[in-house]
Amino acid sequence: MRIMKRSFRFLTASMLLVALAGCGQGESIKVASQYTSEIKDINIPDDVKIIGFGEATHGNIEFQTLKKDLFEAMIKNENVHVFVLEGDFGGAQQINQFILNGVGTAEEAIKALDYGIYKTEQMIELVQWMHDYNLTVDEQDKIYFYGNDMQRYDYSKKGLLDYYAQVHADNAKKFTTELEHVSNKTMRDLSNNQLIELDKTIDTIINDLQSNKAIYEKKSSKDAFSFAAQYAQIMKQRTQLFLNDGNYMNLRDEYLAENLQWIVEYEATQGHDKVLMSAHNGHIEKTSASMAGYQSMGHYLNEQYKEHYFAIGTDFVNNTFQAQNGSGERKEYSIEHHNVLVDAFSNIDSNIFYVDFETAKQSKELADILSQKQRMGNIGDDFRPWYKLTQMLYTIKMTPEEAYDGLIVVQEATPTKIID
Repeated sequence: MRIMKRSFRFLTASMLLVALAGCGQGESIKVASQYTSEIKDINIPDDVKIIGFGEATHGNIEFQTLKKDLFEAMIKNENVHVFVLEGDFGGAQQINQFILNGVGTAEEAIKALDYGIYKTEQMIELVQWMHDYNLTVDEQDKIYFYGNDMQRYDYSKKGLLDYYAQVHADNAKKFTTELEHVSNKTMRDLSNNQLIELDKTIDTIINDLQSNKAIYEKKSSKDAFSFAAQYAQIMKQRTQLFLNDGNYMNLRDEYLAENLQWIVEYEATQGHDKVLMSAHNGHIEKTSASMAGYQSMGHYLNEQYKEHYFAIGTDFVNNTFQAQNGSGERKEYSIEHHNVLVDAFSNIDSNIFYVDFETAKQSKELADILSQKQRMGNIGDDFRPWYKLTQMLYTIKMTPEEAYDGLIVVQEATPTKIID
């Protein structure tokens, strides 16, 4: 009897998980195709300053290729010249040096980010395309690359110390010694006391920069000073993340928003009034819908910029992707995912298409669907085989029209390959 009860409980639990995994399926809408467009034809409202582009997963070819396709459309349609990636600020400046000045190679530039998810052929192709594009245009039409993340030290530290070597040789030597033990390789081995001392050192640097701004700008330039100060802020943020591990996720998204604001404001001084920001869906969506309970970057941006922030999410139907399995090893996984919004467009032949929500609301059926809370694709760079048993582990429940302004659907998505 005990065995039978166990079997019954297991069967019941299994049936529940299967039911959860299959929930949310909808029907196609005949007129849905009238409210779709190709990526190259996407148009954004004129008063938008930040265009957020979300990835439903980091491990798909299609979502990484969309970075280039969408940026190319934004250059042509919206006069966007600035691309921002959810990646290390200092490392991204190595990419910027490559696309502007041909320093190094596209592969070397990508590896400077020190993020496994970006070591792919698709990202190399994106960066190489940016470099090649800049060779074909005048100075005022060149494009620029940034990262707004703060989870690394090396290149921000190098940028900061290189600046000091230019404006204050003694401080350059002093801070080089005081920061010698701080690097990407050692940062997770630093003790709490070492982190506290590091935080104090960075505060000293920030205060020195602020106190001597006029002198340092005269010895360099206003732009060089701005970057030096931002490098110091990135190092401060990285240290604070370690010192506030229990609040890591919320603090990181707050910093992502702050750093993006810095980029927006700096680039405005260069005559660029719009940027394209690429990150995970969970970062760019406006409603902080994640079960983890932290406020998303997109939520901060929506509060600050309001209608000047435009968020484009992504979703999928059949998806084979790669992700880490918890031990650092990367595996491929396959998922079939449905919700009423994506299924409304299931009669579309194109594998990739865009739905502008304001346009789609002209259809009463689609307007009703856009206002319904539903589970939308959201897979990070960590996955386990058993996550597939329930949508709760690879989706976020959200109201589409509140979280995004538009959606790119990929009906068949394929996995990226990581380059060693």
